[in-house]
Amino acid sequence: MNLLRKGWRPVSVLILLLIVWELASHVFAIPEWLLPAPAQIGIEGWQSWPNYRNHLLATVRLSITGFLIGSGIGLGVAICLHIVPKLRETFYPLLILSQNVPVIVLAPLLVIWFGFGMIPKLVIIVLVCFFPITIAALDGFRQTGADMMHYMKMAGATKRQIFWKLEWPHAMPSVFSGLKIAATYSVMGAVISEWLGAQEGIGVYMTLASSSFRTAQVFVAIFLIMGLSLVFFAGIIFLEKRVIRWKSSGGGNGNG
Repeated sequence: MNLLRKGWRPVSVLILLLIVWELASHVFAIPEWLLPAPAQIGIEGWQSWPNYRNHLLATVRLSITGFLIGSGIGLGVAICLHIVPKLRETFYPLLILSQNVPVIVLAPLLVIWFGFGMIPKLVIIVLVCFFPITIAALDGFRQTGADMMHYMKMAGATKRQIFWKLEWPHAMPSVFSGLKIAATYSVMGAVISEWLGAQEGIGVYMTLASSSFRTAQVFVAIFLIMGLSLVFFAGIIFLEKRVIRWKSSGGGNGNG
């Protein structure tokens, strides 16, 4: 019920935009190859679903695989940089600089280095996923309360105990914030990686449709990408509510 109360406004705006789009397409007689009406896109999606299904499943598999690898690497890097301050001082600026290189520019180099197989595709997804998780986790580790840290040290806790019993639980909300961003980025990264020469996937289908000016099919692919991103995002929210029970039950700071 809470989701329904909060979600009706954006849904209403989306429906209004689709209605305006539909009316504008008919009033201004916009050609279908230039900008198809939402109804035409819906019909195309329904009629061509058997063609989209295999491509969608390929993108889902690629996105999930890259997301899991990127999440593991991101959390591992964040933990190492947090535990070893000298590593953080050395590599944190380089971590920021690494994000200033557009992924689309790296794509041709990855093909040269690794060929057209699965490796360059996973590398692209990992590159777009690990950074938000790493930054979010590092910020979460730094949000640990000073009073609780002082209490743990006074009680004789080791660094390992302080990390797993205090810093890690306090960082979980930030970690899940990074996971939400990475989940949506993973779909974008998968589509970009499929432009490198994949045999199937939404990115491949979109490329073929755009090259033949089948604009309705391109929009169906776009809506599928958006829907897939929302599903991944909702999945992380569902997992967050199951893992961080103290947050959903009203324990705002986790100290109780």
